[in-house]
Amino acid sequence: MPTFTALTTLEGKDAAEKLGEAMERLVPEPTGIGVFEVEDGSGLWEIGGYFTEAPDTTSLALLTTAFGAKPFVISELPETDWVAHVRRELAPVEAGRFFVYGSHDADKVPTGCEPLLIEAAMAFGTGHHGTTLGCLRALDRLASDGFVGESVVDIGCGTAVLAMGAARIWPNTVLASDIDQVAVDVAEVNVRANGLEGRVTCVEAAGFDAPALAESAPFDLVFANILKGPLIALSPDMAARLKKGGFAILSGILNEQADEIIEVYAQNGINLVHREEIVEWTTLMLQKPA
Repeated sequence: MPTFTALTTLEGKDAAEKLGEAMERLVPEPTGIGVFEVEDGSGLWEIGGYFTEAPDTTSLALLTTAFGAKPFVISELPETDWVAHVRRELAPVEAGRFFVYGSHDADKVPTGCEPLLIEAAMAFGTGHHGTTLGCLRALDRLASDGFVGESVVDIGCGTAVLAMGAARIWPNTVLASDIDQVAVDVAEVNVRANGLEGRVTCVEAAGFDAPALAESAPFDLVFANILKGPLIALSPDMAARLKKGGFAILSGILNEQADEIIEVYAQNGINLVHREEIVEWTTLMLQKPA
C-alpha cells in the first residue's frame, strides 16, 4: 500500500499546533500528523501528515493560505522494508575502542575492540548520529586519559549505548534512565543482547528524578545526550549531583548552540574541558572543579 506525506513549515508553536488540528479534518483523512520544532534556532515548526491515499491538494492549499504556512510538499513513499533498508545502509561504526554493530554484521567485529550490539530496528542511538558518535569518542578519550568511572549515569539513554560503553570498560554498575518507558524497554533489550544484565540498570526517570538515581548520587560521570532546552534545564541538578572532579559528557547540541550551553554550565560551576563538532552537532566534555 503506498504512503503519501504532506509537509509544510510555519513560525510559532501555537499556529503550528492549530494547523495540525485542522489537518485532522481533511478528506481523505491522514493516518497520522506530526508537529515538530525545527531544531536549528529558526523558530520554524514542521507540520506533516501521512496518508494512505493521495491528499487533496486544494484543501492543503486552503490551509496554507489560512495559516500563512509555506506550500505543502507532497511525496509518495515507496513500499519499503525499513529494517532491511537500515541493515543495508547502516554499516558498523568505530568510535575509538568501541565498535557499534547490528547482528547482521556480527562477523565484522574486530578483535581487541569493545563491541556494542544495537539492532537495526532500534536505529536511534546506533552511533551513526553525530551526537552518539561524539559521546562515545569522548568516553574513549576520558578512559584513555586514565579516568575510571565508579558512579556513572546515562540521562536520556535511548538505546543505552553510552551506558553499555561505560559498563564494557569499567567494573561498576551503570545507571541508564529515560523519560520514555518505551525507550527504557528498548534499553533493557539491548542490555540483555550485550550480556550486561546486572551491569546496566535501566529506569524510567525525568532527569535525575528517580529513587535509584538519588541513592547513587553524586556521580563522577554523567552522560546527557538530549537537546539544548532540557540540557539547560538540567544544569542546576547536574551541578548538585556531580562529584567534585566529576565529568559531564553532553550532546544533542547544534554547533551554534554550544557556546550558550558552555556558558550556562560554567555559571553552575561546571567548566569546558573539550568540544568536538561532527557535521552540525557538538559534543561537550565538562568538569566540576575538584
